[in-house]
Amino acid sequence: MTNEETDRATTASDVVKRRRRGVELEHALLAAAWEELNEVGFAKLTMESVADRARTGVAVLYRRWTNKNDVVLAAIRHYGDTHPVTIPDTGSLRDDMLALLGNLNAERVELATLVGATLAGLRDSAGITPEEVRLVVRGDGPWRSDAVFRRAHDRGEIDLARIPRDVLDLPLQLVRHDILMTLRPVSAERVRSIVDDIFLPLVAGSTVPSGP
Repeated sequence: MTNEETDRATTASDVVKRRRRGVELEHALLAAAWEELNEVGFAKLTMESVADRARTGVAVLYRRWTNKNDVVLAAIRHYGDTHPVTIPDTGSLRDDMLALLGNLNAERVELATLVGATLAGLRDSAGITPEEVRLVVRGDGPWRSDAVFRRAHDRGEIDLARIPRDVLDLPLQLVRHDILMTLRPVSAERVRSIVDDIFLPLVAGSTVPSGP
């Protein structure tokens, strides 16, 4: 075998070794779909453009997702899963909530703004509602932020049995709403107001009852 033939064989072997499969390939496809969505928007995104960005054939996408609606929703979920909001543990409910909303504010602006820009396309294309997109993003498991409330309950700061779920969700929903409405991070003053003027008064008086 000549040196040239050896080089070709080595190159072919390297290509095989670098070939993406399974989870690695799926992550690459979803990352490509997210980047494409971010750069060209929902209307211009196609299965072919995602495949080109991922440097693979479009049939690879169709083996996993039926259409671009499915791949866009999967890409949104994948971004959320791979960019989780940091859950604080400061030792107090107020400080935990300030830190949690601050983290949400800093770490979810890109996701929230892009999802907001994509909602109309998903609705027009497949009748998908904002609530359905929200469920895709967060999944059907417990909120990761529930750990903040559980620790506050264990410290005796609140009684979870006496607080409606909507009250617990309200601070996070307000921050998400503000981001979607302005397409900008929420101000520190607004975060403090949500915690001190809205959330804490709502849970005041719901401390864990003391023992006999």
